Amino acid sequence: MAASNTFASLFEPKRSIVVRTEDGREQKYLYLPETMADWPWPRKINPYYEEVTAESNAWFKTFKPFTPESQYAYDKCDFGRLASLAYPDALRTGVDLMNVFFVVDEYTDVEPAPVVREMIGIVIDALHNPDKPRPEGEIMLGEVTRQFWARGRTTATPEAAKHFVEAFTDYLNSVIVQAEDRDNDTIRTIDSYLETRRQNIGARPSYVPGELHLSIPDEAFYHPVIKELEYLCADLIILDNDIASYNKEQATGDDRHNILTIAMHQFNTDFDSAMDWVANYHKEVEMRFLDALKRVPSWGPEVDKQVAVYIEHLANWPRCNDCWNFESGRYFGSRGREYQKTRLVPMLPKRPQNPNLRRENVEVPLVDKIELEMPVSPAVAVTV
Repeated sequence: MAASNTFASLFEPKRSIVVRTEDGREQKYLYLPETMADWPWPRKINPYYEEVTAESNAWFKTFKPFTPESQYAYDKCDFGRLASLAYPDALRTGVDLMNVFFVVDEYTDVEPAPVVREMIGIVIDALHNPDKPRPEGEIMLGEVTRQFWARGRTTATPEAAKHFVEAFTDYLNSVIVQAEDRDNDTIRTIDSYLETRRQNIGARPSYVPGELHLSIPDEAFYHPVIKELEYLCADLIILDNDIASYNKEQATGDDRHNILTIAMHQFNTDFDSAMDWVANYHKEVEMRFLDALKRVPSWGPEVDKQVAVYIEHLANWPRCNDCWNFESGRYFGSRGREYQKTRLVPMLPKRPQNPNLRRENVEVPLVDKIELEMPVSPAVAVTV
């Protein structure tokens, strides 16, 4: 009997468990709650997913951002799927943006704050000056950002272009703060973590490809209720991202910047109790979002129509993020859809990344490879 069938039919747990395998060894399995079960917005995907993803990935690979091994691991993350789940229109801009996001993430995650500050300065300069040639010998982050936005802005209204540059600049500056936290071995409180994470998870700039065709005036776009909806969606994305990424991050030694680690530290509790808190807070945020929807004011028929499109796009983001967590290989390797059903994930062994591999040599962890280092296969049969 496969492990997944055993779990589903016999345990149906609400907690993490330790099981004994057929060969007598033990394996811990982390329980992941189904946080999006009641979210009213269903999964949908852009029909041009494969075609546009192939185009964007071909462009991205011309920069030779990774070694062949890390590029393979990066491709398994399937960032084109994330964009295709998020954007019914402007898909090419969306896929390009995901590639820019995650190469910035991979390059900066392994660097000290002074180097990150220098890298981010290059990216911000390229963002604000997409027509300016980049200096020869500069790190590829500058040119990939320049080309992305030089193309992306051609499909954007002036309002949407302004929103993107503002939001992406805020995100980039927050990456420096995250690097400073790493350097100082800082574990934040839940409140301060969420405050910084709302920026460095990149939700706000990720919303913009969904509004590139809209001309929402400032009095509507910057209204407190609209901002509240944005940040509540960001919180849902944060919580689900941290639930999904925790196992991989604890294995690679990068779990300090995760809501579960922070909750365990702040409440002096174990993984399951921290997960209970996160799941309950997720439900609270869902309710707050639905309540805020009732408080959206009117700015007249034409503006209201555009705002409604934008809000629908916001509400889709928590759903698309949760689906991508399991459908891609980023956090669960090739077994994500199985774990999405069973909600039980084998705890990965510790495998710290090589801190000496930087820039184009940076190591992008491959979950399937880490699983090979487990004492038992995640698919091995178990007995009660």
